[in-house]
Amino acid sequence: MIRSMTGFASGSGALTPHSWGWEIRSVNGKGLDLRLRVPDWIDGLEAELRKQMSGALVRGNVTCNLRITREEGGGALGVNTSQLDAVLEALHQIEARAMDAGVSLAPSKATDIVTMRGVLEQAPQVDDVPALSVALLAEFAKVLADFDAMRVNEGAALAQVLQSQLTEIEDLTGRAKLLAEQRKEEMALTLKRNLARVLDNSDGVDASRLSQELAIIAVKSDVTEEIDRLHAHVGAARGLLGQGGPVGRKLDFLMQEFNREANTLCSKAQDTDLTQVGLALKAIIDQMREQVQNVE
Repeated sequence: MIRSMTGFASGSGALTPHSWGWEIRSVNGKGLDLRLRVPDWIDGLEAELRKQMSGALVRGNVTCNLRITREEGGGALGVNTSQLDAVLEALHQIEARAMDAGVSLAPSKATDIVTMRGVLEQAPQVDDVPALSVALLAEFAKVLADFDAMRVNEGAALAQVLQSQLTEIEDLTGRAKLLAEQRKEEMALTLKRNLARVLDNSDGVDASRLSQELAIIAVKSDVTEEIDRLHAHVGAARGLLGQGGPVGRKLDFLMQEFNREANTLCSKAQDTDLTQVGLALKAIIDQMREQVQNVE
């Protein structure tokens, strides 16, 4: 099976106090170009991601994004003993001064004290970066598998399109072969008439040399080789599609060969119907080449 170079996948996960979202997308590319946007404070994460992606992908411009958010305020509450001591000392001084002044104060309650600034504080939460990295990579493996599955599905649809286009090229090549056979007799008669006309109007011209030149012209108008090569290229393309794997570069090379043969066929045609077939071949080959650009 072949794979498409275009694909997309996403996923999300959480490990208190963090939550995250993965996103992988790719478009066509001559080689494998990985662009990763991940936090740099997780040691070794980017290197491991590149290793996994390089092992799963061969071609394409691939972008991988990781967004991490951290929930604040998750730490446990604790008593700041030094601040509590300072508050209690201040209360003691206030009560002592009030007694000296003959002022009666209500007894202080614990609930009043804990509401004073700095007595209760939230302990900072320490991030477990190694555990976070393990969780991120576990989630990424699923996203990468989904991404690859999408490329496989796209590749299967692409293979059907390419097979259909190869069938059309095969049919047109068969049509060209039939037309070439039908024009052989006419081409021979035309060549004889031209030879006779030249001989009748030329003095001192070597007849054998002239015949050789006209024979060369006849060979140059023969499209048998082009037709045979087109049939061979169709077989080679079907073989690559059946082989599967990263065959995009080979298919692209074959498309150049297809185009070369179609151009030569048009230039040698010297027949309206055969020229029309050649132009139809060029059109379907151009369409197929656009599709081949998506194959990994």
